Amino acid sequence: MKGVPAVDVVEYKGWKRNLRLANADVELLITLDVGPRIISFRTTGGHNVFKEFPDQLGKSGESEWQMRGGHRFWAGPEDLTRTYALDNGPVTHRELGPTAVRFTQPPDAPYGIQKEIELTVAPRGSHVDVLHRITNVGATATELAPWALTVMAPGGLEIIPLPPKRPHPGPPKNAKSAADYAADQVFIPWPFFDFTDPRWTFGRRYVTLRQDPKATGPTKIGLAHKLGWVAYLNAGVLFVKRFRYESGKPYPDGGVNFETFTNADMLEIESLGPMMRLEPGQKVELLEEWELFSGAQPASTEAELDKLVETFVGRK
Repeated sequence: MKGVPAVDVVEYKGWKRNLRLANADVELLITLDVGPRIISFRTTGGHNVFKEFPDQLGKSGESEWQMRGGHRFWAGPEDLTRTYALDNGPVTHRELGPTAVRFTQPPDAPYGIQKEIELTVAPRGSHVDVLHRITNVGATATELAPWALTVMAPGGLEIIPLPPKRPHPGPPKNAKSAADYAADQVFIPWPFFDFTDPRWTFGRRYVTLRQDPKATGPTKIGLAHKLGWVAYLNAGVLFVKRFRYESGKPYPDGGVNFETFTNADMLEIESLGPMMRLEPGQKVELLEEWELFSGAQPASTEAELDKLVETFVGRK
C-alpha cells in the first residue's frame, strides 16, 4: 500500500533471513540470523551508510563476539565480559503495526539481561525511531547503562555541535549568579586520544572528526552532549542521530551520554543512557531518532557547516 512501510524477509550477503523495513524513501535491513543488528540503512536506490565487515557477513554461531558492522546494542560501561556477550545467534521479531517491528534477543543467561530493539519507520520520509530496551530477567539486581553504537562507513565527516559561547562575566559585581562562572561542558578523552591528531577540528560552533582510511591508530572522546544531535556526512548523504541528555543523572565513563571512536576501518557514533540499578523484572530504555538526507554538499568551514545544519538538521 502506498505510503505504508513494507515489511518482508530477504536474503542479504550470505544471511538467508533479514527483515527489510522500508517506505518509498528509505530502507533498513535487520539481521534475523544474528543480532539484534541493523546492518543497513540507505535512501531508496542509495548506498548503505553503515560500515560492513565483509569477512563477517553471512555467518553465525561463532564462539567469539563479531564486529560485523551496522548498528548494535550493548550494556555499558565497557568491560571484558558482559559488554562482549555473544550476539551470534538468531533473534525473534514481532510486527507491532504497519510501521513498527520489535527484535528480541534470547536472554543472556550468564548476565541475566535481555535486549530488544524496536524500529518505527515514518510512513514517508527518512525518520526512524530506534528504541533500545534492556530487561533484567535474572534473579538479582544489576547495574548498567544502555549503549547504542552505530558503525559508519569510512571516508566521512562527523559533525558535533557545541553549546553557544558566553563571555566571562568579569568581577562578581557583573555576574547574575554563581552559574555565570560554572562550566557547561564535560569532555572525556581516552588514553589514546591526541590533541595533535589531524582528524579532529575543534571550532567555535562545532567539533568535527574525519574518518581516515589511512589512519595509523584509533581515537576516542566522550561528551555530556546536551544539544540533542550528531551527524555524519559521507558521499553526499547526511546521517543524523538524535538522542537525549537527562540532567542530574549519573552517566558512565565520567558522566557522558555521547562517545565517538574511529580507526582506519570506520567511525562509531554512540549514545548512552544513565547508569541504572535494575531489579529483577525492571527495564530501561534508550531512544534514538535517525534521519537520512541525500544531496548534502561537502562542508569544512563553520559557515558551510551552518548552512548544512540549517538545511537538514533544523536545530543548532
